[in-house]
Amino acid sequence: MHTYSYGPHPRQIMDVWWHPTGPRRPAVFVVHGGWWSGGDKKYMTSVTRFYVQQGYTVVNLDYRLSGDAPWPAQRTDVLSAVAAVRRHPVLFNTDPGRYVLLGFSAGGHLAAAVGTYGDGRPGLRGVVGISPPVSPLSAYEDGTTFGTLDQRKLRRAAVRLAGGCSPARCPRIWSSMEVPFHATPGDAPMLAVHSADEFVPPYQSEVLKEALENVGVPMAVKTMAGTFHSAPLYREPGVAETVRAWIAARLAQPAR
Repeated sequence: MHTYSYGPHPRQIMDVWWHPTGPRRPAVFVVHGGWWSGGDKKYMTSVTRFYVQQGYTVVNLDYRLSGDAPWPAQRTDVLSAVAAVRRHPVLFNTDPGRYVLLGFSAGGHLAAAVGTYGDGRPGLRGVVGISPPVSPLSAYEDGTTFGTLDQRKLRRAAVRLAGGCSPARCPRIWSSMEVPFHATPGDAPMLAVHSADEFVPPYQSEVLKEALENVGVPMAVKTMAGTFHSAPLYREPGVAETVRAWIAARLAQPAR
């Protein structure tokens, strides 16, 4: 494993784990959560090591937070990290035509936003989100005074991501953040996992699923009982294995 910079900002760094021998490996890019305003790739180390043990090239990346730069800096950083690795397939012994994104909470939003950027991304085989807030507009509406403490916090976090601007004042920024608005036929398939009663409700991903399926792109939404969010949800029995199997199936497919 080595840590590389993919940009000039201190948070534009990534840990790349690769297998120097054998065939070129598909890649898994891991994107941490933290309300877009916090978190760190170090919290994703165990997930990263698991996928390294599965034989993949694994990239565990940091990105600029909402306090560093407003949207779309975070999406741009994930795109830049992916591009940096794909430019060096020999160095990392990786197949640039086969990779997936695995994002947790806010990182799931970023992964899905990359997955719907343009009419699909070269080499992207799939996107997985664990509790992804793919609809910041829904989060904004859910986080009124009638929302839970976490829903109100998520509303404030989404406003901060938008540079402190509300949907009414900055509709174009919020439209750019809203993943379902950007579904196109070339997008990669997606998988989202939510708890039934968590503060990022499954219906956010159901909205994205409908948008993607309307353009012919499959998406699966798995709902677990309870209130666990992000990494604690991922540790629930069966979740990590479901994700592993889905990723394996996607990366086993030949490059398009």
